[in-house]
Amino acid sequence: MSETTPALVGTVIDGRYDVQEYIGGGVTAGVYRATDTRLGRDIAIKVLEAQSLAHTGAHDLAAPFRKEARAAARLVHPGLVRVFDQGTDGELTYLTMELLPGPTLRTQLQEERTLSLNSALSITEKILDALSAAHRQGLVHRDIKPENVLIDAEGEPKVADFGLARAITAAHTAATGTLLGTVEYVAPELVRHGNADARTDVYAVGVMLYEMVTGRLPFTGGTPLDIAHRHVTEDVPPASTHIPWLPSEVDELIRTFTARDPDHRPPDARAAIQQLRRTRSMMDGPTLTRRADPPTGGIPQVHTDNVETHVFTNPPAGSTVSLPIGLQDDPHPSSQPVPVTTGTVKTHTPTPSRVWWISAAVVLVATVAGLGTWWFGTFGPGAYTDVPDVSGLTVAEAREQLTEADFLPEIQQSFDDDVPAGQVVGTSPESGEATRRGSTVFIIVSKGPVTTTIPTLVGIDVADASSRLAELAFPDPIIETVYSDTVPAREVIDSTPEQGSTVNHDTVITLVVSDGPEPIVIPDVVGVQESAALDQLSAFNLDITVTYGRTLDVGVGRVYQQDPAGDSAGFRTQEITVWVSEGKPLVEVPNFTFSDVDVAKDRAEDLGLTVILTPRFPWSEQTFVWNQSIDPFTKIEVGSTITLTYDG
Repeated sequence: MSETTPALVGTVIDGRYDVQEYIGGGVTAGVYRATDTRLGRDIAIKVLEAQSLAHTGAHDLAAPFRKEARAAARLVHPGLVRVFDQGTDGELTYLTMELLPGPTLRTQLQEERTLSLNSALSITEKILDALSAAHRQGLVHRDIKPENVLIDAEGEPKVADFGLARAITAAHTAATGTLLGTVEYVAPELVRHGNADARTDVYAVGVMLYEMVTGRLPFTGGTPLDIAHRHVTEDVPPASTHIPWLPSEVDELIRTFTARDPDHRPPDARAAIQQLRRTRSMMDGPTLTRRADPPTGGIPQVHTDNVETHVFTNPPAGSTVSLPIGLQDDPHPSSQPVPVTTGTVKTHTPTPSRVWWISAAVVLVATVAGLGTWWFGTFGPGAYTDVPDVSGLTVAEAREQLTEADFLPEIQQSFDDDVPAGQVVGTSPESGEATRRGSTVFIIVSKGPVTTTIPTLVGIDVADASSRLAELAFPDPIIETVYSDTVPAREVIDSTPEQGSTVNHDTVITLVVSDGPEPIVIPDVVGVQESAALDQLSAFNLDITVTYGRTLDVGVGRVYQQDPAGDSAGFRTQEITVWVSEGKPLVEVPNFTFSDVDVAKDRAEDLGLTVILTPRFPWSEQTFVWNQSIDPFTKIEVGSTITLTYDG
């Protein structure tokens, strides 16, 4: 980082970003905490300075940086540090992104040295899950390392610097014909020909898993070139070499991730996750909780700058360095510069032996010049050309253009929401990126949108249905409620499109959800004939209970009482009870025989009976009841007539 960069604190970049604190930086960029005054939120802003890139040869970084930043901004995943915006302000090129105050994975490894097997696998899975979101869009990180994995407040890993690694590498390679990379994690194909695809990221993740489990890097050396050469010529050693108890399945997982031949690795992060999960399922709990003892001896010096790349003659581990592209399986890689001696030149007549030496020197110079010309066209800048833009073309047209540009085209299919299936989305490396002639360029062909089968939704609670859709990455559904006499409230009745159909992953599903029975006003059926009353109540699908009783209020067969009461608030299908009259109430006839006539008459009338008095004989006096027309203890309706015969 330039000495003046921290002076940006207190300034406002692009009239919007109020820079408040310098967080850290490297050679090409600095990171600050700033406030987005337009949106009122704290952000991290990464600022690149063109003059600080001069020694890397990446003089024109702004254009590729903006291109990569736009691509990174389209990536939305909880495991990726979110990129918000990019732009320029004078000589400054900047990138705004999510602010994460937590440490890096490198910091965690420095503190703990080794992680438990379960923690290492869990972190690896989450990093791969984040990378899979990028790989699905044909984007490759190119510089995966612990310094580029941030740990958020919940302890979850988040991958940072998407776009920056590609932008700096593209500009640097175009200018110098050499590769910028973190040598401890660089894949062999990057060293050999400078090309990267999703498998390059998988290789770096495998090295990180090795480091988290063992506390060591798989390859070390006296110089970056030595380490790079080992990546090209040696297999990553089994982690169980240092940890005897480590299951062979973990060795196999790391071996697959770090295979020197990219074709022997998982094709992308998504496939790598599946293999990791299979591996973890083979291990028991006690094994997963074990943690290797940290390596003995001094703690290795590991570069902790998690913000920017550095270029050193003999850099510390974790730094990004410049490497020559085209390193092959040379058993004796040269890493030392040729010394140059200076001194005073004296003129004198050459002796025969000196003439011989001069001739030899001339031949040597010519040879070196010839080798330089060969290197320039074979491995140097002359070996590189920009990848043509073939997006939107047919596969045949794209093959033809790439072949004419001296590339070896291969097909790589990818889902795309915007480009129809069968059309070319783009390339990897991307168009405009300086790439070695004769190397492989992947033609990314659209498979059309990602399609997903709508799961079972009908018959479950709307919250559970929404969760099932969210798990499959469908957008939030549209909820339409309808009244239903048969489906309980909140239960899904139907969906559009219907469950079981296969649709684009971004299709918005409409859920028809029951709101329960419809509210109603309870009909008033008191006084209504039974059959008519039942017809009225059945129209609202009410659950009717009929009870029969006696009353003076209505005639036989009519409703004299209901619960709930008529004209009260209710809802369809609810329970209701109606009482239907069987006639007037019954009374039990007393025994009036030999009772005083007046007393008997009064008692009968009190019971609601109509009394007729008649003499036993024409001359009988009205003294006592001799007989009664209805036998004692008989039950009769109120209002019935009873005849009392008297004598006396």
